[in-house]
Amino acid sequence: MDEIKPYKKTLAVFILVAFLFGFVGGFLGNIVASDFLISWERLKSRTLQEKEEPTYSAQTSQEEAIISTFKEVSPSVVSIIISKDLPIFEEYYLNPFEGFEEFFGEDPFEFLIPQRRQKGVERKEVGGGTGFVVSSDGMILTNRHVVADQNAEYTVLTNDGKRFSARVLARDPFQDIALIKIEEADGLVPVRLSDSDKLEIGQTVIAIGNVLGEFRNSVSVGVISGLGRTITASGGGAVETLEDVIQTDAAINQGNSGGPLLNLKGEVVGINTAMVLGAQNIGFAIPVNKAKRSIEQVKNFGKITYPFLGVRYILINDVVQKENNLPFNYGALLISNQGQPAITPGSSAQNARLQEGDIILELSGEKVTTDNSLAKILTKYNPGDKVSLKVFRDDQEMTIEATLGERNE
Repeated sequence: MDEIKPYKKTLAVFILVAFLFGFVGGFLGNIVASDFLISWERLKSRTLQEKEEPTYSAQTSQEEAIISTFKEVSPSVVSIIISKDLPIFEEYYLNPFEGFEEFFGEDPFEFLIPQRRQKGVERKEVGGGTGFVVSSDGMILTNRHVVADQNAEYTVLTNDGKRFSARVLARDPFQDIALIKIEEADGLVPVRLSDSDKLEIGQTVIAIGNVLGEFRNSVSVGVISGLGRTITASGGGAVETLEDVIQTDAAINQGNSGGPLLNLKGEVVGINTAMVLGAQNIGFAIPVNKAKRSIEQVKNFGKITYPFLGVRYILINDVVQKENNLPFNYGALLISNQGQPAITPGSSAQNARLQEGDIILELSGEKVTTDNSLAKILTKYNPGDKVSLKVFRDDQEMTIEATLGERNE
């Protein structure tokens, strides 16, 4: 065998090294290229996902429910703008010596008296509130105090920025509830109404409203702090006692009046109506079950009416029972008050021959108590309805039938 010469050995080693470098370089290149392609595909996929999905995902089921509720209900919540013609005044100056130049010369004292006079009127926004759609034909529920001024004009501003002139359909004479209507509004989605009798203290609720008349569809979250509250609310020069209202710590600010209080299912449980000034998040809402009756009455009769029995009474409790030596610690004791008779002349009660001193124990099978007053039970009926009264008189119980009249404001 011939001996390999030195230069041939060097060439062989060079070729072998070059082959090894080429093989390793190609192998590593394929790996790098593969990783680059995979990373590029991942980057493109992530970019597409960011375009298709929201940038934030709810962290808890409660948070998810709040976000979902707002998205569902906010298109049905509207701002109500109150406008009114207000006088325009201008200032001018009166010269008290005008006309007496021949005696005093040309205004010797240079004395002018400032005066004001009206110069026409100007349409201005004087307030605002909130409402929410309760029927697809444009019926909107709000507070009575939001639309109380009969000389004002009302404009509804929807969530998508459209404006509609609104007319007042009905103002509830005894509840802080009113219904208004807008015309020619397409695509209105009414809210879903819950059963407010099934509310529980501690239940999470959401308030949506037109805060300060400026920040539309603002959201606050809290819980139901109390049920069956009685409060005295004031505003706009009026003072009103509201019974059986919901207390919540969900922030209710000026302008929230008339907006919905919602559960986590997106159902309305109340109508936001009042707040306590100087307190930390103490607000009140009217249970939606009271509004259901008003909505149906406006749809059927074009107005809101209340039944009238025509009695004055005090609710019996342990103290009243003891003071009057009564056989029951519940019921309504018919009694005159401040010169007013216990039985209103010409009323349903007089026609049914009720008498002063009678105790109404039940109305159509529903027990009368301090928590379930006669007035509260009566709101479940309409004028013209026939009711059955369980009455205690002269040491015996009897049943009396009565046909309810209509209560006037």
